[in-house]
Amino acid sequence: MTASIINGNEIAQQIREELRREIVNLKETYGLVPGLATILVGEDPASQIYVRQKEKDSQTLGIYSERYDLPASTSETELLALVDRLNQNPKIHGILVQIPLPQHITESTVLYAINPDKDVDGFHPVNLGKLMIGEPCYLPCTPHGIQQLLVRSGIETEGAEVVVVGRSNIVGKPVANILLQKKKGANATVTVCHTATRDIAFHTKRADILIVAAGRPKAITADMVKEGVVVIDVGINRIGKTTSGKDILVGDVDFAAVKEKARAITPVPGGVGPMTRAMLMLNTIQAAKMAAGLT
Repeated sequence: MTASIINGNEIAQQIREELRREIVNLKETYGLVPGLATILVGEDPASQIYVRQKEKDSQTLGIYSERYDLPASTSETELLALVDRLNQNPKIHGILVQIPLPQHITESTVLYAINPDKDVDGFHPVNLGKLMIGEPCYLPCTPHGIQQLLVRSGIETEGAEVVVVGRSNIVGKPVANILLQKKKGANATVTVCHTATRDIAFHTKRADILIVAAGRPKAITADMVKEGVVVIDVGINRIGKTTSGKDILVGDVDFAAVKEKARAITPVPGGVGPMTRAMLMLNTIQAAKMAAGLT
């Protein structure tokens, strides 16, 4: 068996086209333009790339965008003051503070200062609490993107054995909660593995759907999965450079070996990453509609 490839670029493009049409309708029918503010503190190269991509997505879709590039020396007080101003700005419906922040700034303090109604990353405790109990909320972008990859690829989650490797607040915990919900595109039996799990392979071999966000290159090997598994690889690891100087990127799954046993698998890059950005745009539109009383 050789796996079919779950193409995140193609699925994300489908979603962006749906969102573009919705934005046109919001503008023409209600005069409503969704607005997103992005804040980057410091000069982390990866963060700069992510922010540029998100700004490009906003412009392509017709979302009003404000970008704030702040020096690494910015104090926590100064950053909180900017967040507060954006909380009060009616043109801005979503606020994204790019993580990681410099060490002298407490990430949780800044993230919790964002108005939950503008928390389009879905990291505020209010939104995470609503996710936990199944109430409508902004879903964290990467976990929601994973769910959409499964749904739009025709992969049934109801009753499926889902194993999540990784328990971060950004991916592992929220994706487990999303897929546990008694809802369409979820309703799975979910196991979460982590660094204290005694025998990870015991669990991963049982998975119908395996979601890997371990943060270690090629941590999941072919002998750790069963035939016919669906694999969602969230990892992106730089393991060197090509002769032309480009980064060599691999996931948390040994793609070449595991794809020979899997039914379907995401590539790295081109799998989960594009979906994360698409879900950010979706949340921004949802925030604009909510602010206008359209939901």
